[in-house]
Amino acid sequence: MAQVQRMSRLMVKTLRDDPADAETLSHKLLVRAGYVRRNSAGIWTWLPLGKKVLDNISRVVREEMDAIGAQEVLLPALLPKEPYEASARWEEYGDLLFRLKDRKGGEYLLGPTHEEIFTLVVKDQVASYKDLPVMLYQIQTKYRDEARPRSGVLRGREFQMKDSYSFDTTDEGLAESYALHRAAYQKIFARLGLDYRIVSAVSGAMGGSASEEFLAPAAAGEDTFVDCPSCDYAANTEAVTFALKPVDGSGVGPVEELDTPDTPTIETLAEHLGVPASATLKNLLVKVDGEIVAVGVPGNREVDLGKLGEHLAPAVVELVTAEDFEGRGDLVCGYVGPQGLEKVRYIADPRVAPGTAWITGANKVNTHAKNVVAGRDFEVDDYLDVVVVEEGDPCPKCGTGLKLDRAIEIGHIFQLGRKYADTFQLDVLGQQGKPVRVTMGSYGIGVSRAVAALAEQSADEQGLCWPKEIAPADVHVVAAGKALQTELALDVSEKLGAAGVRVLVDDRAGVSPGVKFTDAELIGVPKILVAGRRSAEGVLELKDRRTGEREELTVDEAIARLAAE
Repeated sequence: MAQVQRMSRLMVKTLRDDPADAETLSHKLLVRAGYVRRNSAGIWTWLPLGKKVLDNISRVVREEMDAIGAQEVLLPALLPKEPYEASARWEEYGDLLFRLKDRKGGEYLLGPTHEEIFTLVVKDQVASYKDLPVMLYQIQTKYRDEARPRSGVLRGREFQMKDSYSFDTTDEGLAESYALHRAAYQKIFARLGLDYRIVSAVSGAMGGSASEEFLAPAAAGEDTFVDCPSCDYAANTEAVTFALKPVDGSGVGPVEELDTPDTPTIETLAEHLGVPASATLKNLLVKVDGEIVAVGVPGNREVDLGKLGEHLAPAVVELVTAEDFEGRGDLVCGYVGPQGLEKVRYIADPRVAPGTAWITGANKVNTHAKNVVAGRDFEVDDYLDVVVVEEGDPCPKCGTGLKLDRAIEIGHIFQLGRKYADTFQLDVLGQQGKPVRVTMGSYGIGVSRAVAALAEQSADEQGLCWPKEIAPADVHVVAAGKALQTELALDVSEKLGAAGVRVLVDDRAGVSPGVKFTDAELIGVPKILVAGRRSAEGVLELKDRRTGEREELTVDEAIARLAAE
């Protein structure tokens, strides 16, 4: 017996107009259709219909996690400071952490993620290699103090997330646990009806080595990823690499200084000399944990500070200020060149390969230098991929020009290795009777974010259009107005419920058929069954919400059809 929900008793209030502050499609429709309501910036109330969708996604996640042998637990959201201080993430997370004190002055945080706490749980519960491998997961409320929460439930300060963790004694075991989660994620997102891509990623504050993201392409997405039209390569832009290809620079003449008055920018320099920006070398000065570092990229490219920060994490990267030039004769604002820097670490993008020649600053006001050759006139301390990726950049795998797309991150998997096991000395007794350090994996799915991603991908001009697996009901029965039609709608709804079909029936009195039909389209249940003009004959109209296809069926035919789907 499935649930029959009567809209005359359901707490749902639909809106005709978009919320004034809504920017994305999912934000507009989830509010208008009565799924969520804003409580405050980045904090949302899930109303009955929204809670059902959220629970259905959680159910799918649970089923697939259980299927790979993962065990569900529930950890606290209010966490002590000490474990995060030990891992250095108390500082690394910065303003993203919600921090608080109890009445005795003890410091706590609201958990943004739980690697530290899961590690301590396993340290307490597991003693021998015989107890491993183990995979644990939870579906938990997480907290991050976003500076600009936006896009409805897509980027909130409080959100639902599934996070799971694997614990193995060997790297081979970690690879197997990682593969199990990867396959489970593919099944989860397929069941949810999401269009997604698996892309290479960087680990960031999570730490670890191997990392992949599951991205749902959508115009509202805040992630940019690259896709190769010729092969299977796909990656987050921060993970795209460019091969270092040294060239023969032996034929380049000696360094020659150029008089370039009032040309402190790449644009003014290129115009003054009549050369393309790509012939110039841009040198961006940053501070890394307070020390000045120069970053060199071709003049027609921009430095991706996010990518640079990922490469140098956990060090803090910030731009230099005017004060940083004081007392530094080798640092001339607007005219910096790598060939004269003193005690400055020089990082370059692989495009600044050994043998390449550049026009760059001469470390003198109103002066540049040409024929400055990498590896001859200056040395690169570290080569890092740090440019902003552009459409048409070569695919690292096959060389074809890459395409850029927007997407919503719905999942992320990491091979953490022993980062947290080292921090908390997570060892078990090995087969040889000696302590063995455990290796870990971390795997996340944004449960509430998946609701928004599905709304973005599946909605149309009329409203939401949920896949059957996660819709709040299987069929939306609409009584088109008169008492006879309402009686038939309620009767068929009870019969459908008895047949195991989840039903939302619009039996509201005093609401016009037009409003009911509009609400049915907006709410987005996969099938709409209308008790209309032929109700006296016992004939109903069944409409497919996605395709718009309609057909007339008797009550028995409608029940048989819907029960079989």
